[in-house]
Amino acid sequence: MKYPNSIKKNYQNPLTYKNRGMDLEDELNLSNEYYLEIDKALIFKKPTPIGISKVTYNNKGKIIEKAYFKEPSTLDYNGLYRGKYIEYEAKVTKNKTSFPLQNIHNHQIEHIKKILIHQGIVFLIIKINEHVYLLKGEDFINYLNNSIRKSIPFDFIKNKGYLIKYGFNPPLDYLKIVDKIYFKEDK
Repeated sequence: MKYPNSIKKNYQNPLTYKNRGMDLEDELNLSNEYYLEIDKALIFKKPTPIGISKVTYNNKGKIIEKAYFKEPSTLDYNGLYRGKYIEYEAKVTKNKTSFPLQNIHNHQIEHIKKILIHQGIVFLIIKINEHVYLLKGEDFINYLNNSIRKSIPFDFIKNKGYLIKYGFNPPLDYLKIVDKIYFKEDK
């Protein structure tokens, strides 16, 4: 296309992995808002704990200039569902053949183990190959204990995980899967 004054437009965005999980988080946030609206569950995104070390003021108010992470955060979401504590981590990978374990930190693995000990519901929601799977915390920990690989093969996720189908409201009805596997219902 010819533009006036020889201006060329380039609409191609550079490849970036920053915020690659944001679409998944947006879908989960909308799903959780829907669950809250219909009074099905209380599940919220956990804020990352930060400390503020430098603040300045202007005519609009306070401006945070320096901040730091107070402590490592645990998992992304937590809440209550059907009288049970529920917590999960949401992850996205562009890798088509496996989910790299470097995406889950050691303190998160220890946290998953503690939730299992206390009989809470814990799982990973993994977006891989444009599909979203729920992988039970038990299966995740068993894999870690029985494998020396630095990633979880896609076939393992596909076979052990549960496909979460996209819908309109909620966008990702993961509680349908939770009902099926933790409450033994075929809803």
